[in-house]
Amino acid sequence: MTQLANPNSPLILLAGPTAVGKSEVALVLAEKLVGEIVSVDSMQVYRGLDIGTAKPTQQEQTRVRHHLIDVVDLAEPFDAAQFVRLAREAVADIQGRRRIPILCGGTGLYFKAFLDGLGDSPKADAALRAELENTPLPDLLTELGAKDPAAYEKIDRQNARRVIRAVEVIRLTGRASSQQRANWSPGRSATEATVFIGLTRHSSDLQQRIYARVEKMFEQGLVAETEELLKHGLAENRTAMQALGYRQVVEHLRGMRSLPETIELVKIRTRQFAKRQVTWFKKYGPSTWMNLSFQDMPETSVDNIIARLHGEKSDCMKASP
Repeated sequence: MTQLANPNSPLILLAGPTAVGKSEVALVLAEKLVGEIVSVDSMQVYRGLDIGTAKPTQQEQTRVRHHLIDVVDLAEPFDAAQFVRLAREAVADIQGRRRIPILCGGTGLYFKAFLDGLGDSPKADAALRAELENTPLPDLLTELGAKDPAAYEKIDRQNARRVIRAVEVIRLTGRASSQQRANWSPGRSATEATVFIGLTRHSSDLQQRIYARVEKMFEQGLVAETEELLKHGLAENRTAMQALGYRQVVEHLRGMRSLPETIELVKIRTRQFAKRQVTWFKKYGPSTWMNLSFQDMPETSVDNIIARLHGEKSDCMKASP
């Protein structure tokens, strides 16, 4: 069993785009270091969103204990503030049992909030939120473009939840939402007790993995899962409806496109999402990156991470560009 050179270095953060191989690496790493995994995924917190979020299987959760999986029902809201509170509780619990917390996922905002706090953005206003949710997305985008051009240029304009939040912040504070995260500057280094590693792959390799994952999800029954979730309020949960795959399948079930067209669209949207994740993490996230190749086994990547923990250099690891 591998032991850390410094037993007082107990926090490992593992980030990267969807389908890069984070979960497989985290599993092996947790087994070698006697650790537990804290999921940093804004969709895996929802019960029932299993296939479309590539949620760890029961077998994987038996191998290594996971935290922040299946935290809330579809009818319940969940945000970064809740994540930070629950993640910190999980980390304290893991450390209290002398195990290693491994925060693993692809939700950049959650990583940032965990490390740097939530900034001074106001809490959601129920009445205003309801009003904005009933406002056509093009109208919200027009308002955002006029009042906060910087946010308008960067935001995912197909993500209604994020657009609504940006406009909500502007109306509640009278200030641009982008200005309220000005203290989130690139190059922030975590404490010495934190190792923040990003995983990446060559674009063609990552694309193939994304396409394979999407096809597997549909083979596993993503359409049937979505049909069942619609009975339990999926369409009414605007956050969950932003989950890649589910929104497109719901549109398919409503007759907007054929199944083959839906599968291809999910591939495109997932590839685009992965690109945005890489951009986010290289700006705000890990200072050390590990480039995985198609022939790498998780064990190889884990050995390189452990070398990093011991302060040893590895050819496949380098500072973020």
